[in-house]
Amino acid sequence: MDDSAHLPGDGGLNDRVPFLARLENAEATALRNLGRELTFAPRAPLIQQHEPSTHILLILTGWTKVTASAASGYQALLALRGPGDIVGESAAVTGRPRSATVTALEPVRAVAIDHRGFQDFLARSPAVSLTLLGLSADRTRAADRRQLEFASMSVRERLATLLLDLARTHGRRTDSGVEISVPLTKQELAGAVLASREMVQRQLKELRDRGVVSTGRRALVIVRPDVLRRIGRTGT
Repeated sequence: MDDSAHLPGDGGLNDRVPFLARLENAEATALRNLGRELTFAPRAPLIQQHEPSTHILLILTGWTKVTASAASGYQALLALRGPGDIVGESAAVTGRPRSATVTALEPVRAVAIDHRGFQDFLARSPAVSLTLLGLSADRTRAADRRQLEFASMSVRERLATLLLDLARTHGRRTDSGVEISVPLTKQELAGAVLASREMVQRQLKELRDRGVVSTGRRALVIVRPDVLRRIGRTGT
């Protein structure tokens, strides 16, 4: 799917290396110089699912979420994309409509590059084209790994695995524990583990009652990662 490095799907660091960090400095600078800088407020959409595709975005600062909605209305959280990441590239290459929505979780700065300029740059830069192909392959592997892992897990195990992954990639240590630094709602957590909001709320309450996590308004702190690891392995 367009623009996705999926959650949790770990298994290695390659799928976490952002696009710009994979390029030589001169290549990254030349690519950024093709576009214009835009800013997005928290919860503003950067691109919308199903809309015609006209440009790609290089994220400079801030974090975003990548979501896709099914015909039933269920919304899945596919990825978190941040500084150095590229979004909208699949639609730019294929000419198809957007297959996902990208929304700012906090103030975001990004560079927008129109399709023709991006395509011409790739045609002139085989090394960048190969890098983009490698990124796409890493994202596909991460998505396949996630699907395989989740197929045999309960919602409790999926949530524990997700929280541990977020702690590794977006956690900051505090006196209380490891705080998840990206603001995700319960609905977004539910979309990431393919469950209902009510089910995730129940699981979080149980974890909170056991002293494994603490929650507040848009804040989630992991107090006992050892318990989450045990749940992820054994379901208890």
